[in-house]
Amino acid sequence: MSRATPCRIIHSMTTSSHPTLAATAADEDLLWRQLEQRDASASFVYAVITTGVFCRPGCASRFPLRHNVRFFSNPGEASAAGFRPCQRCRPQQPPVTHLVEQVCALLHQHHTQGNAGTLPLARLAQMTGHSPHTIQRAFQSALGVSPAQFLRRLRAQSFASELTRTGQSITDAIYAAGYSSSSRAYSGYPLGLTPGSLRRGAAAEQIEYAIEPSDFDQNSAFIPGHALTARTQRGLCWLAFGDSPQELLDDLARQMHAATLVLSATLGTTLRSILDVARAGRALPSLPLDLRGTAFQLRVWNLLQKIPAGETRSYRQLAQELGQPQASRAVARACATNSVALLVPCHRVVAVNGALSGYRWGTERKRALLAAEKSGS
Repeated sequence: MSRATPCRIIHSMTTSSHPTLAATAADEDLLWRQLEQRDASASFVYAVITTGVFCRPGCASRFPLRHNVRFFSNPGEASAAGFRPCQRCRPQQPPVTHLVEQVCALLHQHHTQGNAGTLPLARLAQMTGHSPHTIQRAFQSALGVSPAQFLRRLRAQSFASELTRTGQSITDAIYAAGYSSSSRAYSGYPLGLTPGSLRRGAAAEQIEYAIEPSDFDQNSAFIPGHALTARTQRGLCWLAFGDSPQELLDDLARQMHAATLVLSATLGTTLRSILDVARAGRALPSLPLDLRGTAFQLRVWNLLQKIPAGETRSYRQLAQELGQPQASRAVARACATNSVALLVPCHRVVAVNGALSGYRWGTERKRALLAAEKSGS
């Protein structure tokens, strides 16, 4: 149910002490479709009569049978009907996406006002009316980082921007970005670069890389090619497919234009393992990643990592899960800018009609990956 559509649900009590839905069939069908899609933006809650528990539609709990479900306009109605709140999704609290957006706005405001230091969880709790634990848990779940890490990322992005200004000294850039001291800037940049190194275009940083053949042979379709992966001190920052090793290396060099690229045998072993798992259609390993993007991109990439192997989602479904049902195109753009293939599985996102749609590394490779996962799941 979108925020613009009021919930027209009326409940009455039966002799079994469970509510029965006294709404139109169209209402019930709409609510059920939103539940099927795990629409995190929906404002209603649903209860399961076999468990006596009520949840929000985006809850990750086991999916119920339709005839066991009762719908309510709000948590208070469900509680009044004798159901207890789910301990996983905590439906009596606002939807996670709304809380995360609220905290993001506060962090952006704190940063743009030039405040040095962090915005403590205790202060965020006072400003939002939620406990520090709830804020930390919701933020980590939605973005994969804590509020403090998110604020450091904002500050680091500003720092990088300030350093590129003509005539801007390193000291001026440090304080313009909101750092309280030079030591904070030296320790706070996500890639572990010193400010001087960053000023010179990351010339002093070493980024390891490896290239391996990435041939796929699925359903009589042979797809030749190579894959390149790269990692910083924080984790893998690049995994791309291409026709030739030189093409891939040139592309990486353009992106990391002033860094020192170092061929790594150990990273080559890791890449071969990732490709072998992908060809077999098994669940990919969880490895440290160095993902850099906007808050929205990070949310999309984090959500992509939660799609199980063998399953797909549409851009619309992802937008709904993010609590922004009108953002399908923005989700598609975030998928297109993903720089870590396979481990951030943008190949599992399809058009609403099931068509493969686009893929940064070719639709035939996307088809092969999905076919392998379907047969391996």
